Amino acid sequence: MPEKQYRDWNPDQPFLLPPSLQEWLPEDHPVYLMLDILEELDVSAIDRKYQEKDARGTRPYAPKMMVGLLLYGYSVGIRSSRKLEKATYEDIPFRVLTAGNHPDHSRISEFRRKHLDELEDLFLQVFQICQRMGLVELGNVALDGTKVQASASKHKAMSYERMLEEEERLKEEIQEMLAEAEATDSEEDERFGRKNRGDELPEELGRKEERLQTIQQTKADLEKEAKQGRAEEVQAKAERASGRAETHESKKERKRSETLAEKWDEEAARLRQEADEQSGENAREAETPEGMPKHRPKTETDGTPKPKAQRNFTDPDSRIMEKGGEFLQGYNCQLLVDEAHQIIVAQGVTNNAPDNGNFGPMVEKGTDNAEASPEAVLADSGYWNEDAPAEVNRRGTEAYIATGRQPHGKKTPTRSGTPTDAATAQD
Repeated sequence: MPEKQYRDWNPDQPFLLPPSLQEWLPEDHPVYLMLDILEELDVSAIDRKYQEKDARGTRPYAPKMMVGLLLYGYSVGIRSSRKLEKATYEDIPFRVLTAGNHPDHSRISEFRRKHLDELEDLFLQVFQICQRMGLVELGNVALDGTKVQASASKHKAMSYERMLEEEERLKEEIQEMLAEAEATDSEEDERFGRKNRGDELPEELGRKEERLQTIQQTKADLEKEAKQGRAEEVQAKAERASGRAETHESKKERKRSETLAEKWDEEAARLRQEADEQSGENAREAETPEGMPKHRPKTETDGTPKPKAQRNFTDPDSRIMEKGGEFLQGYNCQLLVDEAHQIIVAQGVTNNAPDNGNFGPMVEKGTDNAEASPEAVLADSGYWNEDAPAEVNRRGTEAYIATGRQPHGKKTPTRSGTPTDAATAQD
């Protein structure tokens, strides 16, 4: 009986002609869609930045290739620049996308950092291309958020109360070390004479002084931000009182509200002035570019931070947030997604942990991106407040927001009174 024959296999077989990249993957592979999208993208803003530089030196990689590498990598869950570099060697779709180029991880991360604003605009371009392809119907869209780890450790955060304690402790230690150094210098001068050096301060002193300076600067930043936040709260109270002073039916209440409005206006102005006079960082915006509220440290009535108010030394904008029963140092990332083909209509990032207050701004951004209003927006109970539906109803959009949480497995009555599984109503 003849032996079974196998198909030819020779890993060392050279090609007579170079292989075509188009033959490496099936025709319907997503990377080819990405290449088609790249042809439609306008990267002239990135190109202008390169053209403004000296033409001499190392040639940069093609902007469209770098944009495609980032977009495709992120779409398949690869966010590490080192892993993206590795994929250009080992992963066929990435080799097809980069056409045999292998930008190293430092080039990839540098490209992203330098062109963040332009990449934000490219998100909108990609969405509009998907819209023209019929992938966005704007029937039902869903809004949700997730907590994402920042490039900072929660162990690098310190509360205002701890900052005050550490500041005093370090001051005492530095004074003790200075006194010890002075005593040591005097003793060595007597033993060895002044010609021999003995005036160097201990190396540890420099480290403690640096840490003290860092804590003092961070404390000043936190105090300034707290005063700014308190000024905004008081100003909002003044505006509400001013509204009552104009519309309330009771003359006595109108007079009282007018007095309160004047008092709170003065208080807000005082807090703003004190914040301006402090040595902390420049004023932080109270909202994100989308209009979502940002975190403000909790304050006492005089505008000083509460003892538990925290700030991170590595990434001051990030905040400690809960995710899945654990805590991380990060941000609250929001996505508005079209139901038809799971296309992202709008995205936003805030350092405020609760989702409340994000509903209207995110739907507004999605409407602006699509230049049309969704028929309906779905969101969980984290987005619920009494004003949320009205924020989108004026644009002709229906809001479906859970008004509360319901335990898994709990039965809820239907209109006819028959219990039914409440899985769809759960948060």
